[in-house]
Amino acid sequence: MAKFTYQAIDEIGKTVSGVIEADSPAAVNTMLAERGFIPSKVTWKGEVSGPSAWNSIKGILTKVRAADLILFTKQFRTMTRAGVPLLTLLEVLEDQTENPGLKRIAGLMHQDIKEGTSLYDAFRKYPKVFSPLYCSMLQAGEASGALPEVLDRLTYIIEHENKIRSDVKAALQYPMIVLIFLSIAFFVLLTFVIPKFVHIFDKAHVALPIPTKICIFLYEFLSSYWYVMLGGVVAVALILIYYLKTEQGKYVRDTFLMKVPIIGPLFIKAAMSRFASIFAILQSSGVAVLESLRILSGTIGNTAISREFKLIGEKLEEGRGIAEPLRSARYFTPIVVNMVAIGEESGNLAEMLSDISEHYDSELEYAMKKLSEAIGPLLTIGLAGVVGFFALSIFLPMWDLTKMSKGF
Repeated sequence: MAKFTYQAIDEIGKTVSGVIEADSPAAVNTMLAERGFIPSKVTWKGEVSGPSAWNSIKGILTKVRAADLILFTKQFRTMTRAGVPLLTLLEVLEDQTENPGLKRIAGLMHQDIKEGTSLYDAFRKYPKVFSPLYCSMLQAGEASGALPEVLDRLTYIIEHENKIRSDVKAALQYPMIVLIFLSIAFFVLLTFVIPKFVHIFDKAHVALPIPTKICIFLYEFLSSYWYVMLGGVVAVALILIYYLKTEQGKYVRDTFLMKVPIIGPLFIKAAMSRFASIFAILQSSGVAVLESLRILSGTIGNTAISREFKLIGEKLEEGRGIAEPLRSARYFTPIVVNMVAIGEESGNLAEMLSDISEHYDSELEYAMKKLSEAIGPLLTIGLAGVVGFFALSIFLPMWDLTKMSKGF
């Protein structure tokens, strides 16, 4: 690959110039012609230096955040709507994108498309960045000629899901911090504070109450078998991590989470909102129902519900509508089933699905607010229980020791 300076005449007869990378002067002429330019002069400038090892490693390791992907998609949409040729568009994205990983991917996609790869195939090479939903919608937009509109909907989906994810993290952040510090305090008190008081009580021959005996037992167990506990915790953690990466492990985890009394309804509402918003956009983009269910199965983010989509798809292949299979599936709430049935009968399925998504967004926001309000008192009770337990463990023997010193 080499750099060439060029001069050319654009569509309105104006002389333009610049620098372009290509394999040969003939390739430069072809690229300029694709942009609508008439080449007048092409001069070799030098070889393109390859990326440094550090930049390559940095590009591979850098994670593409939702904010970076949203900006990338918006820029893609704006230039597509303006009619910028695809190769030029990817060159601009490679120059303008700040995320090293996304910058590297844009450069590789530019090379792939220049060699004749379709837009869909170029994007689906990077599944960790562009989800199956993203790639399938690009394919639908490319086939229907409505790529800018599809990119509008993709931007909405990414922003919508990023907001839900951020809200859930924000709701769980405070209780997680409190639980971590509570665990640290429990360990410090049990390991460093209790043993010193026990030594005093032993010298005074004070009869120890049950809370103190429990603390002593826990301390002795930890001091004698800490390596066994540590090894057990590490082994269980590794087994769980491996198991939860399997299909069956994901299914068991998601099924369990949806049955947990307080947080289970949150997961179901989030899944219903995701299902409705994605399905609505796929329907309005002209994607067939069976293909939409296949895409939803891979993008819903819940293995238990994904299995239900496979069963629903099998019933649809038998010639049934979508409302009846949804009615017999698990986890789909009556409001989802009834509104889908109404949308199917009236021919406004996409509109009804959008209404479902908005409804469950509101429900999810309200449920997370109630959960945050409920967590505070629960954490306070837990904290009071831990502090009270250690207070009894220390002060009950101290009370007996005080009575002995007064001669009672």
